[in-house]
Amino acid sequence: MKKLINNPAHIIDEMINGLTKSYAHLVKRIENTTIVISIENAAKVGLISGGGSGHEPAHAGFVGQGMLTAAVCGQVFTSPTPDQILIAIRAANKGHGVFMVVKNYSGDIMNFEMAKDLAEMDGIDVEYCIVADDIAVENSTYTQGRRGVAGTVLVHKILGAAIDQGATLAEVKSLSDAILPHIKTIGVAFSGATVPEVGKPGFALADDEIEYGVGIHGEPGYRREKLQSSADLAKELVNKLNNEFNFQSGDNYALLINGLGSTPLMEQYVFANDVFKLLTNVGINIHFSKIGNYMTAIDMAGVSLTLMKLDNQKWTEYLNYGVKTVAW
Repeated sequence: MKKLINNPAHIIDEMINGLTKSYAHLVKRIENTTIVISIENAAKVGLISGGGSGHEPAHAGFVGQGMLTAAVCGQVFTSPTPDQILIAIRAANKGHGVFMVVKNYSGDIMNFEMAKDLAEMDGIDVEYCIVADDIAVENSTYTQGRRGVAGTVLVHKILGAAIDQGATLAEVKSLSDAILPHIKTIGVAFSGATVPEVGKPGFALADDEIEYGVGIHGEPGYRREKLQSSADLAKELVNKLNNEFNFQSGDNYALLINGLGSTPLMEQYVFANDVFKLLTNVGINIHFSKIGNYMTAIDMAGVSLTLMKLDNQKWTEYLNYGVKTVAW
């Protein structure tokens, strides 16, 4: 295992310190916690998210004005504990309540719901949504139903923009309910992720082999086959998304192509070019696009493709709204 680390047991602590020291004009660490919080202190709804580490820049990289108020970093691929989430809720609460964005993993849901109950005993109003955007499989390791993956970042962006423009807690909940059914993601992996304390990839693929639909913790996908060209990979993923959306010429969409950790931007742009060609051919209008590493799986090679159907002009405005964060 070749990793730029010291002691694997200290990697989360040292990562958070490195992040917050590097971007001290945007974020800080809450002492004796694994929480990264915005230095902004505006009186508005708090927006928090989090989960296991190893998905950087998610979630701490999206803390700042216009996106998350705070992010709770668990151990690698492990949900943060309820007590850490509760501290984040208390710190994010400015008297207008707190909204939590939770990915659909059983540990995350259990711990965030427990923290919500504890916070409400303190008199803090808390609402949340569960993101389940991965269309690859209906059920997988650690989930009941679909997994929450890169589409979560678009949820952060839209809800954060609405909050920055004055949305109430009830309005944020209503907005999350409206957008979640319109966000779908599917990915393809070329290699497994190596958890530092394990020291070897979570699964193995031959040099000429890929797996469609692998999850961001290395959960099984839906098919393995020989490596295909970028154009063929794009066709597979776009067709899967079309099965969900039933594309209609003239529809408006947002596009997120997300690197899973080890795939160079050069290759992501090649893949993006192939995706744009396919969508253009069926008359899809792309009104927002982002390409890069936004929710990774440590050093996994591969990409995910997220589409969001834009049925409301305000959603597009929220996606394009200016923010001050590390990673957006």
